[in-house]
Amino acid sequence: METCLLSVDWDYFVYTWDNWGSYLENNRSITDLWYKRYIQAKARGEDIEKAFRLSSELDTFWNRIRKHFIFEKNVKAYVSDSHTLSYKIAKENNCKAVYLFDSHADLGYGGLSSLDFEVNCSNWLGKLLKEKQIEQANIFYSPYTAEKPEHFSQMNRVYNIRYYHFRDFDGCAMVSAIHICRSGAWTPPWLDNRFVQFVDAMGFTYETVDCPERKWDPANISLSDQIDYLMA
Repeated sequence: METCLLSVDWDYFVYTWDNWGSYLENNRSITDLWYKRYIQAKARGEDIEKAFRLSSELDTFWNRIRKHFIFEKNVKAYVSDSHTLSYKIAKENNCKAVYLFDSHADLGYGGLSSLDFEVNCSNWLGKLLKEKQIEQANIFYSPYTAEKPEHFSQMNRVYNIRYYHFRDFDGCAMVSAIHICRSGAWTPPWLDNRFVQFVDAMGFTYETVDCPERKWDPANISLSDQIDYLMA
């Protein structure tokens, strides 16, 4: 049984009725922009926190995972903000397949030419396929995703890519590495406590790589802070 990387994006569990997420990953997008959106929404009489909710699948996820995945005795686990780290983890652990739970396929957007760019959070999986670091990609879309497999028709013709609904999956795979990313540009900071609980529920010792704590206290920000956030 070939070993694989189990890669889980926190946004798999996060539902929102609006597209609040940024497409860049930096301190501005993972924290400051969320305050800006909060302040702007409040000025319109809206509560941005009510625009997000977590999937009911969250509390049963790891139990369901253990029914279909076997973990190596010395499985390595990592937590980061950016999903880009999955590229490095897959290479360093000689993973031949990736099982991805995500709202996004991360195959690269814009066709095969998107894989000519340097590795980033939106193309890391496609880059692993192109460079023949892995032999197959298995994508489990979030029930809340706006993406469809046909959006990646070029990649689907060239590479071994499979798409699943978790409820219909009956396979089994050996996991040598686990990566959980927060994707803070797409997921709000007021859910970070639930994110930490989800990571701890995994049950394995993990290494945290560049996943800074985000302070969320909009009720106690000063006027000068509000001005700074609005300029973000």
